[in-house]
Amino acid sequence: MSTLKTPFRYDFVGSFLRPEKLKEAKKNFEEGKITQDELDKITDECVSEVVAKQKAAGFHAITDGEFRRKFWHLDFMWGFEGVEHEKDGGGVQFNGEVADLEATYLVGKVKAKPHPFVEYFKFLKQFEDENTVAKQTIPSPGQFYAYFTGAELLADTLAIYGTEEAFAEDVIKAYNEFVAEIYAAGCRNLQFDDCVWGGMVNPKLAVALTGRSGEALEEYKKLMLKLNNEVVAAAPDDLLINTHVCRGNYHSTFFSSGAYDSVADLLFGEENVNAYYLEYDDERSGGFAPLAKVSGDKKVVLGLVTTKTPALENKELVINRIHEAAKYVPLDRLYLSPQCGFASCEIGNKLTEEEQWAKLKLVKEIAEEVWG
Repeated sequence: MSTLKTPFRYDFVGSFLRPEKLKEAKKNFEEGKITQDELDKITDECVSEVVAKQKAAGFHAITDGEFRRKFWHLDFMWGFEGVEHEKDGGGVQFNGEVADLEATYLVGKVKAKPHPFVEYFKFLKQFEDENTVAKQTIPSPGQFYAYFTGAELLADTLAIYGTEEAFAEDVIKAYNEFVAEIYAAGCRNLQFDDCVWGGMVNPKLAVALTGRSGEALEEYKKLMLKLNNEVVAAAPDDLLINTHVCRGNYHSTFFSSGAYDSVADLLFGEENVNAYYLEYDDERSGGFAPLAKVSGDKKVVLGLVTTKTPALENKELVINRIHEAAKYVPLDRLYLSPQCGFASCEIGNKLTEEEQWAKLKLVKEIAEEVWG
C-alpha cells in the first residue's frame, strides 16, 4: 500500500474530460445497444488509460477521473438508502447556462449500504506504486446535508425526519459507515468536495439557497462545519482528509462569486482538514488576505490555473501570485493545482483533452520552478 500523502506541490482536484470512447459507450448503453458488462469493460479501459496518463505526466495523486459518475456530487448521494433520483427536465441556473442535473430527493431515512464508490476505488487502487497514491473524491457531509435542507427540499426532508437535527445525525452516521468501508478497501487519502462554502461567499445567493438569513444563516454555516468536523473526528487517524472549495464548475460556467472573507473564520480557522484545494483562478475568488485565517499547520493548494478555458496562463504571473499568497501562508505550506476538475459533470468543460494535459504540464513546470 502506498504511504504517500496528498497534497503534492503540483496536484489536481480530481475529474478529467471523458474520452470520446467512453461518451460513445454510455450513449450506446442508454440506447440499449450494449450491455452493462460491455459498458463496464470500456469504462475500466478508459480509467486505466487516464491513470497511465496521470503517471506519465509526472503526477503523484491518481484518480479514476470520475469517469463512472454523471455528476460530482449526486451519484455519491444515490449510493445510500433513502435517496432516489430521476430525470425531470429540470436544472440549476449557472452563469449563462442551465446545468442539466437529475432531480435527487429523499424517499426514506438515509442509511449506508455497500457503496458503489468503494468498488470504483478498489479498481483504482491496483494502479498505486512507489510514486503514486489513489485519491477518492466525494461531496462533503455538509454538502450532502445542505442539498436536502435548502430552500427547495427542506419541507420534503422534514416530512420524513421531523427535525433537521435528526437528519443531521443520520448524515453523520451514514458518512461514518462509508468512510469505514472505503478505509477497509485501502483508501488513505479522501477529499471532501464542497460547494456550500462557495455559495455562502455570495450573501444574496446564500439566502436564496438556504431560505435562511441573519442569525439563522450563521447557525446553518456552523452546522455545516460541525458535520464535516464530526466525520473527520470519527475517521481513522491515518486517513488523510482534505477539502476542495468551489463556486461551481459546469461546462466552463460558474454558479457563485465572492471572496473567502465572510467564511474564512469558520472554513479556514475551524474546519479540521489537512489541506484546502481553493479556487483562485479569477477575480471571483477575491484576494489572498483571508488565508491568514488558516489555522495550525494546515496546507493550502492554490487553484491558480483554470480548467474553464484552454488558454495557458502566464507563468510569471502565476508565480507572482504564489508569492503574494505566501504573505499569508508560508510558502512551504502552499501547493499548486487547477482551480477545479476538468469535468465536474460528465459534459466537461470547453477544452480538448490535449489542452487539459497542457494545463497540467504548466502546473508541474511552475511548481518545480517555485519549490524545486
